[in-house]
Amino acid sequence: MRRLLKWDRQLFGQVAATRWPGADAVLPRLSRAANHGVLWMGAAAALAAAGGKPGRRAALRGLGSLALASAVVNTVGKHAVGRPRPVLDAVPLIRRLHRQPFTTSFPSGHSASAAAFTAGVLLETPAWGLALVPLAAAVAFSRVYTGAHYPSDVLAGVAVGAGAALAVRGLVPERRDTAPPRAEAPALNAGEGLTVVVNTASGVPEILMPAADQLRLLLPKARVLEATEDDDLAALLDEAARAAAEDGGALGVHGGDGTINTAAAAATRHHVPLAVFPGGTRNHLSVDLGIRDLGDTAAAVQAGHAAAIDLATFQGADGEPVLFVNTFSIGAYPELVRVRERWSRRLGSWPASVLAAVHVLRTAEPVEITLGGRPRRIWLLFAGNCAYRSVGLAPLRRTDLADGTLDVRVVDAGPYPRSRLVAAALTGGLGRKGSAGSPVYTAVRRRSLRVGGLHPGTRLAYDGEVAAAPEELTIRKSQRGLVVYRPQR
Repeated sequence: MRRLLKWDRQLFGQVAATRWPGADAVLPRLSRAANHGVLWMGAAAALAAAGGKPGRRAALRGLGSLALASAVVNTVGKHAVGRPRPVLDAVPLIRRLHRQPFTTSFPSGHSASAAAFTAGVLLETPAWGLALVPLAAAVAFSRVYTGAHYPSDVLAGVAVGAGAALAVRGLVPERRDTAPPRAEAPALNAGEGLTVVVNTASGVPEILMPAADQLRLLLPKARVLEATEDDDLAALLDEAARAAAEDGGALGVHGGDGTINTAAAAATRHHVPLAVFPGGTRNHLSVDLGIRDLGDTAAAVQAGHAAAIDLATFQGADGEPVLFVNTFSIGAYPELVRVRERWSRRLGSWPASVLAAVHVLRTAEPVEITLGGRPRRIWLLFAGNCAYRSVGLAPLRRTDLADGTLDVRVVDAGPYPRSRLVAAALTGGLGRKGSAGSPVYTAVRRRSLRVGGLHPGTRLAYDGEVAAAPEELTIRKSQRGLVVYRPQR
């Protein structure tokens, strides 16, 4: 350590004694411009303004990484070491900052911020990140050049910043959207030929204007049907799909994941395109399709912009295939869905979700299944229709809706089962890709999966619906896809 500190001081002295042509006019100003992250906020604003949606994502990732790095430096780093600032005797007066920092020296906060913002942008958009590297390097070097830090302070700051960017990427993986293959679908001017079924029991009621009235304004020639809790939703959707097939039009649906699942099955049976109008609490398929509101779908329907997406199936308790668009699961998640739905009408969706998760962690028991011919005790078997990006146990979104695979993830129970469930949640085990490699979880990609040994009373969940599980079932990718309207990219 003494040798390292001696080398650090010698290198600081060499930088101070060396004349750097043109640097006196630039580096002190650049160092001041980076105070409080102002330089990087300006860079983020420029990225957001000039780079469109990718630029905004890169700017947000850079600022998030910077915020985490600053928090680590200011709450942990500065107080843990308490290193004094360099003595400025050897630093020419023209290089010194007008206001010398009064905090401790190790690590360099400016260097951490520069590295964090640049690495965050680089992980989202490599071209822009590489363009920022010279600026970040100049800011980091300016801290030694102006006498504010020793070289080791700067290196430590860079390491903290890069680590913060990697941590943010782990929590919020970078998006690499792959658009599903385009598909033929009729362009329905003003919605002519479109039959939309609105599930009035889905989601949160609109405050200003009911969804059905909004759709009639957006698509005045569409036929809009409202389904209440007293209606047979499946029968109504099937009849609407049949009418759409006879008219050469399309089926539309406004509702949550369960409603969209039923509509997808009807559209598949009658070979008609599906128009998804987000009307649930989470709207997983709409989000993955890039649909933000009713207007996005209405514009796609009138323009005829559509894509073909994957479907998946499993065998229900009656032996008939059941379709799912988003996810299938056995274990803790079906119980969480059941409890959440029971509480959500009284408490709201997100409070109900949090309380349901706590309840399930306290009361749920592992499930015994046979997987690959081998008995296993599991907390959760999850199968996603296409690969999901996740944070911890929560599957968030898909970036490819036609990758031909099932995203299969298993959390095993084993010894200390609740501790293992918490460990999988905290470490983000289910967010990792690849094959088995942990005693807690397994993550693989398959086209089909056979599950057996299910005891009577075992429940499963698919697209937000809960049902009794048969003794054995096979989950597989469907041979038929689904044509859906989506905004053009």
